[in-house]
Amino acid sequence: MGDTIEKVSIIISKGSLDGIYPGLIMANGARAEGIEANLFFTFFGLDAIHRKRMEHIKVATVGNPGMHMATLLGALPGMSGIATHMMAKKMHELEIPDIPEFVEFIGDTGAGMYACKASVDMFDMTEDDFVEQVQGIITVGEFYDIAAGGEIIFT
Repeated sequence: MGDTIEKVSIIISKGSLDGIYPGLIMANGARAEGIEANLFFTFFGLDAIHRKRMEHIKVATVGNPGMHMATLLGALPGMSGIATHMMAKKMHELEIPDIPEFVEFIGDTGAGMYACKASVDMFDMTEDDFVEQVQGIITVGEFYDIAAGGEIIFT
């Protein structure tokens, strides 16, 4: 066995269920193992912590090779909604919390949650747009300071 991981910083940049959940699951697993965890939300990943958007995140069906369907089929009206419904049903059966509950739970474990300043500025957002678990809007340099000495994972 190698060295143990003591700190992990996870970057979430995609705004789809399949782009957000891996980072949340990894942060939750880290905290369960006693590992310090920080989440840095950038670009469309900001939707995971946005008060008005976090409950409306869907599965990306267009151009998603993991869907195992033709891009044209994924682009049909309603396909994203159907895929999202199917995934939400399966996750409910597996007792995986929805995004708002998961963000709250992970925040309660002491994980750090930060919004990327450049993305926040680009999308004309403010601190008021985000859930209370977000500890700040920070620059990439500040993120690197927080991540120092640990592993960085880009989901």
